[in-house]
Amino acid sequence: MKKLFSLIGTLIVLAVAVFIGRALWVNYMDTPWTRDGRVRADIINVAADVSGYVVAVPVKDNQLVKKGDVLMQIDPEHYQIAIKQAQSLVASRKATWEMRKVNASRRADLDALVISKENREDASNIASSAEADYQQAQAQLDAAQLNLKRTQVLATVDGYVTNLNVHVGDYARTGDAKMAVVDKNSFWVYGFFEETKLPHIRVGDQADMQMMSGELLKGHVESISRGIYDRDNPQSRDLVADVNPTFNWVRLAQRVPVRIHIDEVPQGMLLSAGTTCTVIVKE
Repeated sequence: MKKLFSLIGTLIVLAVAVFIGRALWVNYMDTPWTRDGRVRADIINVAADVSGYVVAVPVKDNQLVKKGDVLMQIDPEHYQIAIKQAQSLVASRKATWEMRKVNASRRADLDALVISKENREDASNIASSAEADYQQAQAQLDAAQLNLKRTQVLATVDGYVTNLNVHVGDYARTGDAKMAVVDKNSFWVYGFFEETKLPHIRVGDQADMQMMSGELLKGHVESISRGIYDRDNPQSRDLVADVNPTFNWVRLAQRVPVRIHIDEVPQGMLLSAGTTCTVIVKE
């Protein structure tokens, strides 16, 4: 009888172990989760729209800035001189246009016996050309004023200055990024799920994101990537498929990016782009 109870107990323990093992296996293999999750954010590369020496950097590394705050000041002297030159040109072209306009009006009032039709048309055309020159000078003045305005490089979003490496005295060239700003309102999570888990993921599914630091974020599936790079089938120089002649019997599941929108962030938590987390999608 004692042996019978021992056998029954052993079978029960074995059955429970098999049941738990199978449940864990199914959960591991079928439940859509991944440890390969990364926090991402939009990073704005800040570049000057005009060239010149940097004369002021009124921000510090990792500082929170608001949209419209000055990030750096380019030396404005050259652009102030350009405005004066453009203003002088506008005044000159305007005076010329007004003189040509008066001459054309005077000739238009003269009798046909005094002045020919051709001379009247020429005077009118010269006045129109002078007007066009004046408008061109006005456009140059507008451009000079815009360049002066752009010597102040402003933040385009609310965010954090990161990895600041620009200093007073540096030379800023047009279009060259001098600093980066992380948009504080753009954080999301990329979960890189195995392709075997994708059938269990739908847009709108709720998701939990467990940070390595312990905090738990709430969110939902926003979108699923529709393509990744195929390293086994690159394109050859002749624009045809470059097929690898070898085949590995052990094939690893590809990982596909799934974008998770963050709905809830714990109070006081500091989000930083690049940090890792575990993502669990609730079906």
